[in-house]
Amino acid sequence: MTIADFPGYNAVRIGHANLRTITRQQIASWHAALSNVNGVYLIVDTTTGAPYVGKASGAGGIWQRWCSYSESGDGGHVGLRKLLRASGAEHVQHFQYSILEIADTHASEGDILSRESYWMDVLRSREFGLN
Repeated sequence: MTIADFPGYNAVRIGHANLRTITRQQIASWHAALSNVNGVYLIVDTTTGAPYVGKASGAGGIWQRWCSYSESGDGGHVGLRKLLRASGAEHVQHFQYSILEIADTHASEGDILSRESYWMDVLRSREFGLN
């Protein structure tokens, strides 16, 4: 599978198969872009439209967080784990990943948490999604 270079933060929209390829092959343009920023991202179950809003605020930025999703499917999140148990592990192939907002790696945990909460409210992912 061939993956294009990183398209820019505002143009990321990839499925799980592509995410796995990107992280396993450590495609340089993606690794450089995503490991240097923290921020808020969106995972959508394309079969139902249910959104999950998450944040990356630690070392390794969004790259590190998305590597976790690439390997486990649920990234350790209870709601995603529950969905995959109910629907089967292969359901992860219906997940689509995008970036809602970026912050540099020096942004505070509190700032990023606040922005994550903002996006959860905007997208109503607590009421209608997987948060």
